[in-house]
Amino acid sequence: MAIDQKDALFTLVKSLSKSEKRQFKLYVGRLGGNADANFISLFNLLDRVSVYDDELILKKTNIKKQQISNTKAHLYKQILVSLRLNPVHQNVRTQIREQFDFASILYNKGLYKQSLKILDKAKDLALNSGENNLAYEIVEFEKVIESQYITRSMSNRADELAEQAKELSLKNIRISKLSNLSLQLYSLMLKAGYVKDTEDSKLLTDYFEKRLPKYKATELSFKEKLFLYKAYLWHSLIKQDFVSSYKYAQKWVDLFEENPERKKQNPVFYLKGVNYLAESLYLIKYRRKFKKVLENLDEDIRNENIVLNENTKTLAFLYFNQHKLNLYFLEGNFTKGLEFVKKLLDEIKLYEGHIDAHHIMVFYYKIGCMYFGAGKNKECIYYLEKIINNKDLKMREDLLCFSRVLNLVAHYEAGIDSNIEKLIVSTYKFLLKMNDLHDVQRKMISFLKNLSNIYPQDLKKEFIKLHSELKKYEDHPFERRAFLYLDILSWLESKIQNVPVELVIKAKAKKLMK
Repeated sequence: MAIDQKDALFTLVKSLSKSEKRQFKLYVGRLGGNADANFISLFNLLDRVSVYDDELILKKTNIKKQQISNTKAHLYKQILVSLRLNPVHQNVRTQIREQFDFASILYNKGLYKQSLKILDKAKDLALNSGENNLAYEIVEFEKVIESQYITRSMSNRADELAEQAKELSLKNIRISKLSNLSLQLYSLMLKAGYVKDTEDSKLLTDYFEKRLPKYKATELSFKEKLFLYKAYLWHSLIKQDFVSSYKYAQKWVDLFEENPERKKQNPVFYLKGVNYLAESLYLIKYRRKFKKVLENLDEDIRNENIVLNENTKTLAFLYFNQHKLNLYFLEGNFTKGLEFVKKLLDEIKLYEGHIDAHHIMVFYYKIGCMYFGAGKNKECIYYLEKIINNKDLKMREDLLCFSRVLNLVAHYEAGIDSNIEKLIVSTYKFLLKMNDLHDVQRKMISFLKNLSNIYPQDLKKEFIKLHSELKKYEDHPFERRAFLYLDILSWLESKIQNVPVELVIKAKAKKLMK
């Protein structure tokens, strides 16, 4: 019977590149006895087929039903061993662990001096690379060996190791607390979204300060600074203090610019830092700096200043293209952006196996916004409904809410008003359920609900009235977010001036000289 395409082994086999498959076959073929092994037959079959099917395995191989589970587990392990030996997947951490394993072998053979020599080199590499957890493990192992092998030439060795272990332990505890804090703030963001009022803001700050460990800035290592800036960034984002989020995202990226080798050692952290920097610049509409960050990211990708594996390639694709869309929004170039959208949709298909549903839906929301800005409202509705009709989707509440509000506006603009009353009610109920009904959204829904009662000659007057009511929220600390995801004010101005919304946004963009 065919089963879920997300079978772990099947997914792993399908993720292998041609060179990785070739290396695997060379690796398992080093012993002649492996040529007809069941796990090799299973690998060859999974490599050929496009759907995982237990019945096909029984039919095309000599594997019996009761052997499938163990054969799959064995093949999975052998592939991972092969990948571990591939130079492409070698990094500082694997090098350190390899040296640690070598030292363990020498220790078990009673070759203490040789073991300590390897550990000393591995420890230097760990400390210079900021791998404090691994460095701590090495020091603890050195202590074990020194308790059995003590050289008279280094009588203070025990004290040195004890002090080193103490310093590393304190650093690791601090890193753990900082990384926990940033993770907890991220979890808060997913569960509760942005702060909604002053009380929310105070509760968040109290939560943050209570969990922030004490530190001296001059004593912090690279990773401590990284997680510190990350924690402050999330605190700022949730508070909707986007200037502060820009400040800490910039500090995050500067860490890597000051230590370029870290881009290769920690490419994921670097890419995420650049993503948050670009996101913050977009939210404060700092266009000139935003373009520069995007250009630098493109250069890093093209010049391979970061390690490009399947993971980082996917992240680079996500971040670069999401912010490329944002650049079209900042400049008001919606019609021009549609050409980019067509190419992007083809590329998304290529990355579908690597991108989670949430990020695909974020793309759809931005694509929907692009079509809306270009006056293509039916196409806008098509992509928004992909989000709205996905009942299994778990993504940020704010995007779920704004998808529905934009969907309402797009229906009105497209003249699809046969079921607009029903749509208004369902949107209102959804926002209440999500506890995300802000004044801006409430006024928008109320306006759309009353549209049928407004005489055509009074429509412009009502648009002006709504614009006046919403304008006062543009710089409101807890309401302005509505205008960042959906530029309602520009839409209203387009209705008042009787010009396309794209022209309004483009004119505003030209006035921003940042």
